[in-house]
Amino acid sequence: MKKEQHSIENINLRIVKFRHTLNMTQKEFAEKILIATSYLGAIEVGKKKVNDRLVKLITTVFGVSEPWLRTGEGAMFEKDVIPDYKITETVEIFKQLNPFFQDFILDQLRKLLEYERSVSVRE
Repeated sequence: MKKEQHSIENINLRIVKFRHTLNMTQKEFAEKILIATSYLGAIEVGKKKVNDRLVKLITTVFGVSEPWLRTGEGAMFEKDVIPDYKITETVEIFKQLNPFFQDFILDQLRKLLEYERSVSVRE
């Protein structure tokens, strides 16, 4: 029983650590995964257990590594995974821009990608 409690505390603390890494408030984090802020608060202080559904929500929305979230092992983020919230926010902002600026942003993104590829080829 003690070992199980220790494991629960660790995942709860990793959620806090992860949220702080994203520099998000409890309210912002909870809204992204569609749970109540009070529920997230209870999880973070260890009053509520982290169930599989919540783990799936966090890993899907934020791109956090499931093994890291569950056990603390490995990297915090999945390699080459763009969290859903980043894509959603990017699209929402992009839609609000004037078409001139949309074209400018697309051009800059293409240039960034080209530059990133040229740098990674050299490494």
